[in-house]
Amino acid sequence: MSWFQIFARQEARAFAAGETIFERGEPAACMYVVVEGEVDTAIGSHALETIGPAGIFGEMALITREPRSATARARTACRVVEIPEARFVRLVQQTPNFALEVMRVLTERLKRRDPA
Repeated sequence: MSWFQIFARQEARAFAAGETIFERGEPAACMYVVVEGEVDTAIGSHALETIGPAGIFGEMALITREPRSATARARTACRVVEIPEARFVRLVQQTPNFALEVMRVLTERLKRRDPA
């Protein structure tokens, strides 16, 4: 079973297209996995990324324990699974593929921010 299949079978929170999932500057108590649909992240009017099924978002603020660095909105009707910090820590310890996926996502996002 892949790490994503763990989440695909769980209760997910539904958002309508255009609905805000979280705002930049808010405290972070969880990260998210997209089960269905798409989510956009942005800083102000600057679009950062569109995240689809099996994608994660909100992980940076959870890891750093700093406020959200971007706003996340449902691009389409979507379903996302919330992963609170305690569960995130357990998943990293018990599911190496999940931990690797989080590291890959963070690395790719950091690379895109580098203008070089």
